[in-house]
Amino acid sequence: MTLSSRPAEGIDADYRTVPTRTLRADGVTWAYRVMGAADGVALVLLPHLAAVLDNWDPALINALAAERQVIVFDNRGVGASTGATPDTVEAMARDAVTFIRALGHQQVDLLGLSLGGMLAQTIAQREPQLVRKLILAGTGPAGGTGITQVSRLSNLALLRGALARQDPKTYLFFTRTANGRHTAKEFLARLQERTENRDTPVSLKTYRAQLTAVGRWGRAQAADLSLITQPTLVANGEHDVMVPTANSVDLAERLPTSELVLYPDAGHGGIFQHHAAFSTTTLAFLAR
Repeated sequence: MTLSSRPAEGIDADYRTVPTRTLRADGVTWAYRVMGAADGVALVLLPHLAAVLDNWDPALINALAAERQVIVFDNRGVGASTGATPDTVEAMARDAVTFIRALGHQQVDLLGLSLGGMLAQTIAQREPQLVRKLILAGTGPAGGTGITQVSRLSNLALLRGALARQDPKTYLFFTRTANGRHTAKEFLARLQERTENRDTPVSLKTYRAQLTAVGRWGRAQAADLSLITQPTLVANGEHDVMVPTANSVDLAERLPTSELVLYPDAGHGGIFQHHAAFSTTTLAFLAR
């Protein structure tokens, strides 16, 4: 394992300027960012489909890092991390565990968004001693309702965005109400506030591998979620068209120790649209 030379952890207060660091483990150079004081249990974020370091909302990260150490990373083959992206959730989860352990953590909290939430469920089941608490946002269980349609919806949004010169997240992450369109613009503007040392966008090969992984997750047999005994916060918008909100309700009903929060007039990106409320709820959940 090789760590890059870097400043002491915890001195950075703004995700728009926090430096990107690297770690070498298992033949991969992992790109990551760290914010917040290095005491207590770290909160590791697992991102959505096609996301890199710069797709996390700075407003949300800054709020979480005010009270927690927050670690954001590119998994194998994603963004600035090297290697080939696997095409199964299970392999991606193993890679995430490799990265977490290479950083020296024996136990962490996990926040998984969409595809990241699928990884988080897998890690909690297969490496229960590694996970203290879970936050599952905009995601669903294996075999969940409508998850096999993610590829079609994502590709249609890419086409629609190209024709309208709009970011596809405008259509996938937010409602089409006046409020939804307004908050989408605000969110997308925040994602562009980092002007230096931005991450590398995902490759087409990585995007296709991730879509394959999500499709396989959607076709998989339902897992026994009673085996996930860690306290879990499930969050989503009330109108998620990408991973239907019914999946969040299903997760909350099947997980033995869970609580559910649904945000009004919000979709797949509800935790970004309601970043202030979500960060407050998350920090309170982690502190209990």
